[in-house]
Amino acid sequence: MPSAFPTLRVLVFSGFVAAVVPRVSRAENSVSFKHQDYRESGGRIVIKTEGLYAEQDFGTATHLKVEGVIDAIAGATPNGQPAPAGSDQVPLTKLTERRKAWSTALSHQFTRTAVTVGAANSRESDYVSTGASVNTVTDFNQKNTSLLVGVAATDDDIRVFYQTDRVKKRTQDLIVGVTQLLDPRTSVTFNLSWGRQRGYLSDPYKLVQKDTEILPGLSLPLTFAENRPAERDKTIALAALNRAFPAANGALEATYRFYHDTFGTGAHTVDLAWFQRLGERVMLRPGFRFYTQDAADFYYYKLDGTKVVPAAGAPRTGGPFYSSDYRLSRMQTYTYGVKLVWRATDALNVDLAYERYDMQGKDGVTPQSAYADANIVTAGLKFTW
Repeated sequence: MPSAFPTLRVLVFSGFVAAVVPRVSRAENSVSFKHQDYRESGGRIVIKTEGLYAEQDFGTATHLKVEGVIDAIAGATPNGQPAPAGSDQVPLTKLTERRKAWSTALSHQFTRTAVTVGAANSRESDYVSTGASVNTVTDFNQKNTSLLVGVAATDDDIRVFYQTDRVKKRTQDLIVGVTQLLDPRTSVTFNLSWGRQRGYLSDPYKLVQKDTEILPGLSLPLTFAENRPAERDKTIALAALNRAFPAANGALEATYRFYHDTFGTGAHTVDLAWFQRLGERVMLRPGFRFYTQDAADFYYYKLDGTKVVPAAGAPRTGGPFYSSDYRLSRMQTYTYGVKLVWRATDALNVDLAYERYDMQGKDGVTPQSAYADANIVTAGLKFTW
């Protein structure tokens, strides 16, 4: 399922390293720093991210990009238990975590094809992810058409608190896409990707609850670890339009994304951004994103009244499957904000962005207290030479 908001499981390689045509037409070496503050209301999750990014051209055909990120995560998040009787506030669990991640991508432009090879690693106290990718972009039709073909894979080690040995999760992703220049001002892109995940796909910190008879006539609300399937396949289709409007000194970027996986989740994303030039040195970019998803087949706000019989212990690949993680429920999210980029000097760019994130449950059962809203502030500096 697509991640609708930052979580502890944000990885450098959540799928593909972004496939970008290497900027080989002109040399631009740079060092950038970014700080982001993601802050949910109501004492929920706060994530502070510090990122350092460096890019270096080697001649006119080879480009190297290196990124390093540190996340500090603290706050409270729903643990999966339902709200107590007479309350609509779901129980929260406090957490703290620190994530360190790096990635690197080396690109080379051959006669008609640009090849990018990437590697990445992300580390938390209980989660280590290592990934690699290869992307190619080939030009056709006098460079008016480009074909993207890529492959990526990750290998993750997970420490589960109720198991002594670490468990594994592996992913593979494939992507094929075409970008077509329609005229000097307009281009369209169509991408199709497929991915698979195998191994431990449950969240070890999410619980389910069910009234369970422990003695004849005596039942108690017991909690159990969730149990998700050990495999998931996903399909993603993306269509994008880029259109420049010289008379307005602006440009439009519009994207639609369709997602479906074997968990039973279907999702749609619409992303709109307007790039407005204000003078020679200022760019303003307002943006809006709408996301909606169906619930996973095995999502239950609570198990009371169902035929599902949970069991203690490690996940069981034969089922039954169940989860009360609200991120698997039917929901919608809205993200809107604005970014300002100021070219202070020929060598220094300054950017500042604010986004508002709102999440709404749509199943009519899960309380709204399970869902988050957040303010996201990002500031950055970029030096080029």
